[in-house]
Amino acid sequence: MTRKFKLDQDQAPLYEALKQYRKKRMVSFDVPGHKQGRGNPELTEFLGRDAMSVDVNSMSMLDNLIHPVGVIKEAQKLAADAFGADSAFFMTNGTTSAVQAMVLSTVNPGEKIIMPRNVHRSAIYALILSRAIPVYVDPGVDENLGIPLGMSLEHVNKAIEENPDAKAILVNNPTYYGICPNLKAIVEMAHQAELKVLVDEAHGTHFYFEQKAPLSAMDAGADMAAISTHKTGGSLTQSSILLTGPNMADDLGYIRQIINLTLTTSSSYLLLSSLDITRRYLALQGEKIYQRVLEYANYARREINHIGGFYAFGNSEINGDSFYDFDQTKLSIHTRSMGLAGIEVYDILRDEYQIQVEFGDLSNILAILSIGDRPVAIERLLAALADIKRRFGKTEDHLSVNEYIKPKVVMSPGQAFYAKAKQIPLDQTLGKVCTEFVMCYPPGIPILAPGEEVTSQVLEYIHYAKAKGSSMTGAEDLAIEKLNVLDQE
Repeated sequence: MTRKFKLDQDQAPLYEALKQYRKKRMVSFDVPGHKQGRGNPELTEFLGRDAMSVDVNSMSMLDNLIHPVGVIKEAQKLAADAFGADSAFFMTNGTTSAVQAMVLSTVNPGEKIIMPRNVHRSAIYALILSRAIPVYVDPGVDENLGIPLGMSLEHVNKAIEENPDAKAILVNNPTYYGICPNLKAIVEMAHQAELKVLVDEAHGTHFYFEQKAPLSAMDAGADMAAISTHKTGGSLTQSSILLTGPNMADDLGYIRQIINLTLTTSSSYLLLSSLDITRRYLALQGEKIYQRVLEYANYARREINHIGGFYAFGNSEINGDSFYDFDQTKLSIHTRSMGLAGIEVYDILRDEYQIQVEFGDLSNILAILSIGDRPVAIERLLAALADIKRRFGKTEDHLSVNEYIKPKVVMSPGQAFYAKAKQIPLDQTLGKVCTEFVMCYPPGIPILAPGEEVTSQVLEYIHYAKAKGSSMTGAEDLAIEKLNVLDQE
């Protein structure tokens, strides 16, 4: 949709304040210790004098993210207007902290929150920190593609009816694969039951500026949304925004207190200014930019499907419910038809062709297109995929392991994480209750989370993923040869 702004989006108050600071040629007797780069010449040469000159400490003319009353406050108001939100909070601890702030500010210890199980690790970390009780809704699974979908309305409605004491619902919009649920209907259903609606929109920054994009959280009437502005918006890595809707107006002070529990007191002005500059750029140019990105992505999708062996899926997979809409800027590419796991194609692209895609799982790779992509890079990807098919293609591999494994939940993540545990060899954990995480990263969706029983499916997945070279994270044992389980002796 074309967004109409109430404020002058040509402004960038924090960026302008930093430029004025630079002109003042301030003599620094505060931190950081490099003193505008003079104290660390090698770092200054690497990053540039301009960047180092504005890597500064909070001061009156530059405001303070912990308690913004000046240019940061103005920049956040402009961001809220640009994204169609009631309020916006700049985040410098990444979207992980924004997701955790959403959960911690709406659900108290012992209270329930409804969510899909294929959430990012940050959401389950939030359950540990909040001691909240998850009510998991199993997403649908596309057996052909081997991927989880979104939450169906039937399953959401059932979870709400069976848990009338739940306080909130967390929704992925989109999933890592670009799949969106019927967000508007979920919001209406949840609000009727007086639940807060929290949306992990890490990969959906462009939804607010691309006319043909799926519906955004704020436009759907959600209460809070966490967006990774750096992922598809173009700001610096680790910079994100937490958006709130009008229903949260009375809770803004409490939300800021929650944010400040984990927010650094030394927020980077490089990250903050990148949010201010990017917001202005997207508000003024985003619609035109993302139209071009969409054209690139659809061209690439068509060409990939002409290669054969690969399948770049899209709108044709929409089913009107658990796969309600699709983010067409995501090149989610199924690889099993040519006998290669996604992680194998991921590794070959990086090692043989110097092409880095977002991730490879057991059945797919994901290439994300955004504002920085150019036709020459897309052609290079297409040529590499065609060459991989020729050089490495094999007989189709009928994989029995899906990306989503239905968890067997024994206790809440918080209860399990803080319980007495012991570390035992992985192959001896069958039937035990895990007290830590196991996940492939990226994407960072847990295979096992604290409080879940280790099943034969889970062990099969872990062994297969390790054999294919997936990067396994989350456990104390970095090699994932041992696992912490509940000590029931």
